[in-house]
Amino acid sequence: MRLHYVLDLKDDPELIAAYERWHRPENVWPDILDSLREAGVHDLEIFRAGNRLVLVLDVGDGYSAERKAASDAANPRVQAWEALMWEFQQALPFARPGEKWVAMSPIFSLQESLKIKRSE
Repeated sequence: MRLHYVLDLKDDPELIAAYERWHRPENVWPDILDSLREAGVHDLEIFRAGNRLVLVLDVGDGYSAERKAASDAANPRVQAWEALMWEFQQALPFARPGEKWVAMSPIFSLQESLKIKRSE
């Protein structure tokens, strides 16, 4: 399953550059990678346009966002990473209080459209 989330960075070129440096493969803490894999995350990509981030998460059938959040809350290293990243991030105007990454809703699928077209 593929999930998509969105979040903004603070609109400051120096902070954006620092955020990108932290996300280079050699700079991401091993504890963070372990946490993702243990939760059933197969792949995670972050894309940026301006100060807007889009996170694409490929997860297995057993993945639970609720379990991942509970595990993260109990993991001091994940909490330290999140605190560090929050120095660069800012909540979206429409985010709920305390919400960082906001789940995106799909609005179009080529494959779904083609299935309908083929069945006509």
